[in-house]
Amino acid sequence: MTNLKTLATHLGLSQATVSRALNGYSTVKPATRERVLAAAKALDYRPNSSARRLATGRAGAFGVIVTQGDRMLIDPHFTEFLAGLTGALADDEIDIVMTAAPPEKQAATYARFANTGKVDGFIVSAPTKNDPRISILQDMGFPFVVHGQCESSRNYSFYDIDNFGAFEKTATYLLQLGHRRIAVLNGTPDAMFAVQRNAGFAAAFKQHGIAPDPALIIADNMTEEAGYAHMRALLALEVPPTAVMCSSMILALGAQRAILEAGLTIGRDVSLTSHDDGLRSIKTENFSVPLTVTRSPIRKAGLALADMLRKIVRNEAKEAIQQIAPVDLVVRQSTAPIIKES
Repeated sequence: MTNLKTLATHLGLSQATVSRALNGYSTVKPATRERVLAAAKALDYRPNSSARRLATGRAGAFGVIVTQGDRMLIDPHFTEFLAGLTGALADDEIDIVMTAAPPEKQAATYARFANTGKVDGFIVSAPTKNDPRISILQDMGFPFVVHGQCESSRNYSFYDIDNFGAFEKTATYLLQLGHRRIAVLNGTPDAMFAVQRNAGFAAAFKQHGIAPDPALIIADNMTEEAGYAHMRALLALEVPPTAVMCSSMILALGAQRAILEAGLTIGRDVSLTSHDDGLRSIKTENFSVPLTVTRSPIRKAGLALADMLRKIVRNEAKEAIQQIAPVDLVVRQSTAPIIKES
């Protein structure tokens, strides 16, 4: 296996220059960095992690701390996000260090990881409306990025999708089709994306000069069983909804099952939509009726956040990096003009 000295000799460069090039320092010319990376690949160079830490002062790892007891680790959305994140970091040989901590130990866990040099920065996932992790990390002065947003008066780096616009677009489209009793199956009330999506939904109704029925707006964990149970309850109402907007494909799976069990046809008796995170395990075009969706692949979030945190750790970002990705509305056969008002 080639070591740093051998690689530097082969290239005719100093070990310090090669080390800086391998670790992405902006002081190294792009052409030199490309030359070093090509030689490292050709000679099968693998850096010694201890030596790299001493040379750069970096751990070569980013941290993800999830809340103990939640369902994130078995959520296909989170695994798809991690696939994008780890894939983006693989070429730079940056690892992901993950652990779980209960809410009351989050601050101590972040501090332990930072103070012991285990990681160079953190990726904060699933932020809540008033997420305490933002202020914890800012008070520590430690690099981090957030997958999503929260209500904070302090500036921080994040990547998010246009959750407001996604549900505003969908609700507007359904209202234009003549639907008025539109139900929403959304995430829990403290989830920031759910707050944003509900706001977009309400804005579409306001633009049409009408008010949505609050009894049709459901907040719960985004599981298939929740989608099924809530859809059954909605269909059992004296005046059931004519259209349903789901905040995830998992919820939509449960809603679809309830609709079909009731002997109804999606797209004729009930219009059904979902937000599509581009999960490889679930294709919205393969539902019993291809779903109308707002689409923004969650894997892209992992790619974007990896790039953001790399820049922050390397001091290439002079201010907070903030990105809100647009969301596309894809119309398919699961939605249609209302036949009659119930």
